[in-house]
Amino acid sequence: MAEPIVTLKKGEGRTIKAGGAWVYDNEIATIMGHFTNGDIVEVHDFDGYKMGHGFINQNSKIRVRMLTRNPETVIDDEFLRMRVKNAWEYRKVVLQGGNPVSVKDDMKGMAAVLSTDINCCRVIFGEADWLPGLVVDKYSDVLVVECLALGMDKLKERIVDILKELMAADGIDIRGVYERSDAPVRKKEGLEPYKGFIGEEFDTNVEISENGVRYMVDVVNGQKTGFFLDQKYNRLAMQRIIAGLVGGTGSVGEKRTADEYRSGLGKYADGTDGALKVLDCFTHMGTFALNCGLAGAGDVTGLDISEFAVAQATANAERNGLADRVKFRAANVLDELPKLYEAGEKYDVMILDPPAFTKSREATKNAIKGYREINMKGLKLVKDGGYFATCSCSHFMTQELFTEVIGQAAKAVHKRLRQIEFRTQAPDHPILWAADESYYLKFYIFQVVDEK
Repeated sequence: MAEPIVTLKKGEGRTIKAGGAWVYDNEIATIMGHFTNGDIVEVHDFDGYKMGHGFINQNSKIRVRMLTRNPETVIDDEFLRMRVKNAWEYRKVVLQGGNPVSVKDDMKGMAAVLSTDINCCRVIFGEADWLPGLVVDKYSDVLVVECLALGMDKLKERIVDILKELMAADGIDIRGVYERSDAPVRKKEGLEPYKGFIGEEFDTNVEISENGVRYMVDVVNGQKTGFFLDQKYNRLAMQRIIAGLVGGTGSVGEKRTADEYRSGLGKYADGTDGALKVLDCFTHMGTFALNCGLAGAGDVTGLDISEFAVAQATANAERNGLADRVKFRAANVLDELPKLYEAGEKYDVMILDPPAFTKSREATKNAIKGYREINMKGLKLVKDGGYFATCSCSHFMTQELFTEVIGQAAKAVHKRLRQIEFRTQAPDHPILWAADESYYLKFYIFQVVDEK
């Protein structure tokens, strides 16, 4: 049976012609043939030129999500297996480095190093893996699925089965799959938010290891799919900063033992001896705070507005033997930072990892004010010569705009910034050029110097 044909208006389709994946409702001239929402269609340019295949949904302003730009490709089980296999093989290539603290002690060879980094990772990242609307995260031996598109909703279980088969061939036995498709955006696709098991029920509390830190992930109640995997190597970068401050080599675990790091003694930003003081804002499960504590910071505080998150972070500190040096408390960060400043608090290292201040282009103006305000408040708490990490996870806050906002904040509070690194999301969250939504995380590390 021939696929329905979607024909674009003249001059439209610029996104998919540039390599993107979406066709919007206002770009379409005609739709020929019978279909049900979620079915595969063939997309033609205004002059009949075949542009590929995707699935259609008349409930959504994103009318067609492209699966392939090759008009000769057949969307069948073999196609799905190819897409999933490519996604999994890509992760095995790009996720290298392993556990920075313990890998040299209890792991052997590159295969073991690799396995520690794919212990937890994003296996499928929607449009960037040419499987639009689908996210699959791996937490140890558990997969968590988020599906935000109707067409992919029809394919997700088969994709999960294929992924489990591929992992089993690599010696990885997946004991359970849970779906966290509870984002409100599903309603724009005509889908209701959904949470539940795919297959048999299992214990949904999963312990993972990342950068030498152990966490208990609650895949049912945690944020998004349970954990923020995209900051993996940004957290590792902060480990290296702390390692340098405590007199290490800048690469955690190379020359100093874990016990030496746990002593918590190092150099303050002003060069004097003492326990390094770190403030981790919007700490969620304590991720940046625990990485800093593991690397040697002796006085770490994590703030989060969620009591649930604070309880999780505190349990994770105990799980890693860091409860004596890494503490968490519930607070509204925007309100708490001025209080700390008024109390005369200063920190050697400051980390700002806020939620997205904007999820729409229309709200960007207010988001700019929010990012400027939070960075001003944070910078005022950093010691002269201290270190400051700040990020945005909204793709509407572009790198250029975010950079400008940070500069404005530094100028307003009379701080000079020396850029150490600019980073983005971990490579298991690949950025597909021409698909702007796949590039969202911007992460800066600076040294902060007072103007004198």
